[in-house]
Amino acid sequence: MSKKTLMDRLAILSDAAKYDASCASSGTSKRDSRDGKGLGSTEGSGICHAYAPDGRCISLLKILMTNFCIYDCSYCVNRVSSNVERARFSVEEVVWLTTEFYRRNYIEGLFLSSGIIRSPDQTMSDMVRIAKVLRQDHQFRGYIHLKTIPDAAPELIEEAGLYADRLSINVELPTDGGVKRFAPEKRPSQIRGAMGQVRATSEGYKEKSWKGRKKGRFAPAGQSTQMIVGADGANDATILGTSSTLYSDYRLRRVYYSAFSPIPDSTAALPLIRPPLQREHRLYQADWLMRFYGFDAKELAANETGMLDLGVDPKLDWALRHRGDFPVEVNRAGRDMLLRVPGFGTKTVDRVLRLRRDRTIRYDDLIRLGASLKKAAPFISLPDWTPRALIDGAGLRARFAPPAEQLSLF
Repeated sequence: MSKKTLMDRLAILSDAAKYDASCASSGTSKRDSRDGKGLGSTEGSGICHAYAPDGRCISLLKILMTNFCIYDCSYCVNRVSSNVERARFSVEEVVWLTTEFYRRNYIEGLFLSSGIIRSPDQTMSDMVRIAKVLRQDHQFRGYIHLKTIPDAAPELIEEAGLYADRLSINVELPTDGGVKRFAPEKRPSQIRGAMGQVRATSEGYKEKSWKGRKKGRFAPAGQSTQMIVGADGANDATILGTSSTLYSDYRLRRVYYSAFSPIPDSTAALPLIRPPLQREHRLYQADWLMRFYGFDAKELAANETGMLDLGVDPKLDWALRHRGDFPVEVNRAGRDMLLRVPGFGTKTVDRVLRLRRDRTIRYDDLIRLGASLKKAAPFISLPDWTPRALIDGAGLRARFAPPAEQLSLF
């Protein structure tokens, strides 16, 4: 068998990293090397593309250090019992790839994850060393995201935060029972303990001394997590409830949902619930509503099945189930209620609130303010617009549901 070249291994390990979803470089401190010192940047425009909340496209080298793994999680393509092609990078090779790709203007940062080789401490130590060499030896100022191993020693996790912009620790599945069943070598209590450590350490570094100085820099872009959706049978209400708890307990920047699809040579009978990517999309929309629109997890998947409606977005689904709260008087309603109007985003609501201090808002004003009136019209009232009986119409949902598609026979 011929020895794999560096590019062969890059192809294998970049493809294996596609299952890691938490890949975005928003929220960190601004650093760049335009002053002639160091290498890289966390800002600006620049093979993985992620989008920050402000719309910037971020290009990251997204790879696994290795896809060898001593664990046998049923849902993971890189589990020890899986028959996949294996590869591994050395610390020096990852550092070289990162710096060379940056010099060629391919990337703006590094997203690094790994299977577990030998032991969690050994793997975490190598990942920390990569970040440390980039920062100290190469003065790399670009973005670094490290997937942290919860089983690793606490001092290694703390050291990782000194060099990485963001740390992420996977909760794996929405329920502890699911983790115990499909990833028996991992312990939910240890995962939560590591996430709690990251939060506590981050808060400790933000505290100022009696001289008014902060202790230092620790994961300035915070921490995130990822959970597999559709592998353990948990419904959407359970998933969103778990996410809500994670946000409040650990002050996460993001929860990432990774749609499960059956993988070859699976050793467990894992259920596949609903179209996975469409379900993932609805969960992201619901997650956004919880984070920025004041919705509670229990409101969004409130039917008897505990599942989100795949036909319409969660906000519209909520409005259709609460028609008695509408139409909303745009010139009188508070911010919380305006945010619940389908077709009104946070920016539109803020513009409405500013404009109505000066004058009465009319239908044409909403068009200029950026509202999606195709969705909003049945749910609002204005001096020159009223939905009349439209809000109570039996066919209102059909106006927004996607049209039926003719299935192909071939």
